[in-house]
Amino acid sequence: MSEFAGVGVFLVGSVAVALIILLIPKLIAPNKPSKEKLTAYECGNETIGQTWIGFKNNYFMYALVFTAFDVETVFLYPWALTFQKMGIFAFAEMLIFIVILLVGFWYAWKEGALEWM
Repeated sequence: MSEFAGVGVFLVGSVAVALIILLIPKLIAPNKPSKEKLTAYECGNETIGQTWIGFKNNYFMYALVFTAFDVETVFLYPWALTFQKMGIFAFAEMLIFIVILLVGFWYAWKEGALEWM
């Protein structure tokens, strides 16, 4: 258990620093809202029509699929570097991993998550 004490101290310290960084501006910064400050601002022009326009759901799904395959690349690179040392078991594991990702890719394609417009 003592091997993980450093990890615990680091975790507590990082959470404390994050909370301090978030709380200091709330305590120090002036907060004087006015009607002018609360109006919507778009490149110096008054907004025309509705200010809050929702995004299509497909943009979010497109980003999620991109991130999943980006992470796949991160896992494939070290595996490829040590492939000869690990043997056939590692090859089978990576094959299963790639099959799972291909099934996810097929599902995203079928649902239309890769269609931009």
